[in-house]
Amino acid sequence: MAMRTKGRSRAGSGGTRRLAVRVKTAKGRKLASTRWLQRQLNDPYVEEAKRRGYRSRAAFKLAEIDDKYQLLRPGLCVVDLGAAPGGWSQIAAQRVGLMAGKGRVVAVDIAEMEPISGVTLLHLDMTDPEAADHIRAALEGKQADLVLSDMHAPATGHKQTDHLRIMSLVEAALDLAETILAPGGAFLCKVLQGGASKDLVARLNRAFAKVRHVKPKASRAESSEMYVLATGFRGASE
Repeated sequence: MAMRTKGRSRAGSGGTRRLAVRVKTAKGRKLASTRWLQRQLNDPYVEEAKRRGYRSRAAFKLAEIDDKYQLLRPGLCVVDLGAAPGGWSQIAAQRVGLMAGKGRVVAVDIAEMEPISGVTLLHLDMTDPEAADHIRAALEGKQADLVLSDMHAPATGHKQTDHLRIMSLVEAALDLAETILAPGGAFLCKVLQGGASKDLVARLNRAFAKVRHVKPKASRAESSEMYVLATGFRGASE
């Protein structure tokens, strides 16, 4: 990989300053890939995630949302849908007190995922009709206090198609959440810029006491992602 540094420097962790890295477009590498690599190399959240042992920079998004809305508390049961590579499950495990014998975190993904201490991993498709039964078994008969979803569909480059694909994931996640959430529980799910559709917001408003859209600072400014947060579950919408 060919790299060079720009003349500008920026502050790093601990107040030190280092030169930002610029990646040259290598033969055979697409421009989009080069830009992604450059963002990764110069992203302070990526650097901090590595330092703390988090599996992805996404961990800071959940941490920031939780700092503000206090979703994670010791002893809660959390289900993390589309959990791989595990950044959100790591934060959830820390904050519900898994290592102290409190709470439960169930991480669900169709992809294989490296184990996380204390977290129950389920390798399954959340749209499978039997998915809810497998999750209930992992929760040992308990209901979930919080259902998380940071899932995203692979981008096609066609804005309308990408929006439909991710909204399909949101609806599937909500379908599952409504079957496993305890009364008063919460649902946090990734959507795209513009937020959830009117129909989905209406459905959420029927099922939850409060619905809001949030965009954590850890989410890249140029990213179209944001999150819908629904709290105070009162039962599946009709």
